[in-house]
Amino acid sequence: MAEFSDLTSKILFETEKGYSYQCDLTNSIIINFVDTVSSYKIQDFLIFQRKVNSVDILNMLYDLSDHSDAQLIETTKRNFSRNLTICEIVQLRELLNGTKFTLNLHSMLCSVLAADLI
Repeated sequence: MAEFSDLTSKILFETEKGYSYQCDLTNSIIINFVDTVSSYKIQDFLIFQRKVNSVDILNMLYDLSDHSDAQLIETTKRNFSRNLTICEIVQLRELLNGTKFTLNLHSMLCSVLAADLI
């Protein structure tokens, strides 16, 4: 069974709080963050990544009210819905941005290799 798993998924990025991998069978990105697993098609992943990056952390830090200690983060298709603290938002950003970087790097390398073969 381990061989099948190796053929169908590839770890993209890993942090202390989670990891992401690409599933070749479903052509999707799987995010495992603090024991929450969610699956995204690439376009949905990019929307989610932009949404998490758009959270105004400085405003949350300077706001002394109780409701600013955490923020509800949801995706469009409800793959992910959690009330995250400021630290968790920063950690999720790191995971999503690292995953996007890895995807971009892989895409660039494939382009260069394809150009060299022609």
